[in-house]
Amino acid sequence: MPLPLFLRRSVLTLTLASAMTAGIAAPAMAEDRELLNSSYDIARELFATLNPQFQQHWQAEHGDNLSIQQSHGGSSAQARAILQGLRADVVTYNQVTDVQVLADEGLVAADWQDQLPNNASPYYSTTAFLVRKGNPLGIDSWDDLAAEDVELVFPNPKTSGNGRYTYLAAWGAAERMFDGDEDQVREFMRNFLGNVKVFDTGGRGATTSFIERGIGDVLISFESEVNNIREEYGSDEYDVVVPPVSILAEFPVAVVEENAERNGNTDLAQAYLEYLYSEEAQRTLAGFNYRVHDEKVVEEFADRFPDTELFEVQEVFGGWPEAMETHFAGGGELDQLQRR
Repeated sequence: MPLPLFLRRSVLTLTLASAMTAGIAAPAMAEDRELLNSSYDIARELFATLNPQFQQHWQAEHGDNLSIQQSHGGSSAQARAILQGLRADVVTYNQVTDVQVLADEGLVAADWQDQLPNNASPYYSTTAFLVRKGNPLGIDSWDDLAAEDVELVFPNPKTSGNGRYTYLAAWGAAERMFDGDEDQVREFMRNFLGNVKVFDTGGRGATTSFIERGIGDVLISFESEVNNIREEYGSDEYDVVVPPVSILAEFPVAVVEENAERNGNTDLAQAYLEYLYSEEAQRTLAGFNYRVHDEKVVEEFADRFPDTELFEVQEVFGGWPEAMETHFAGGGELDQLQRR
């Protein structure tokens, strides 16, 4: 089982150095092989645990000493960094479109979602709520978040995949509440967005605003993140609410083929991503409160993940390209809803 989160973060603070938008972990000394993984904002502790496991696995099979560096930030910002020259061998993101933009530029294979199981998503999550202990406002579902005097914190959907999932989860839940009545859905979303006290650029910033700055009544983030926060800061301080309806949040991965080939890491990059599907890695992922696909691990961690109805982006919004254009492009639904 992974170390407690507060210990993982303490260790990580000593091993990460700032670099190119997000911060890259600097290797302590030269190794036989070196891999760079570009990942999303709140995955630092996860990969700080997974990477040593893969290093041991690789060395046992190949005899190579391996250094793995990490670059973290909002996944859209990470994708832009690669387009601007960050030589990541692999990407492990929280939104399909951030991988697809790399595929559109020829850096990632056009059929990347077919190259690994489960649409190249080795683990998944959904969107949940972190509330103060005792849930003083009685927050149970999405409709409670649009009520008066409820203050929300979540990342900006313009800059964060985490924030986009939150926005789309709220919209999809509203469509079910109002039987698809678009006027009622938009009124709900205006109230919901109007309750946001802070739009941080990424998930970790939103966590800081809620926990350390004490802003807001509800932090909305991935189920994995809110559970990790509760484990770190104590069950006597916070409660987690998983709404009865929410969104399927896939975490897509891909080899950045152009970079991996140039770095001489094509075999290593592929093996790294395939390892995420192994029983060992799936158990680590579940220990970090991510939902996984391995049946044995799913059964082992079943009591950790409450039942909830998960809808897909494709089902409600027609797919990520349509959602991005309709809701998050300049002048789209998000911009219009915020013009109160």
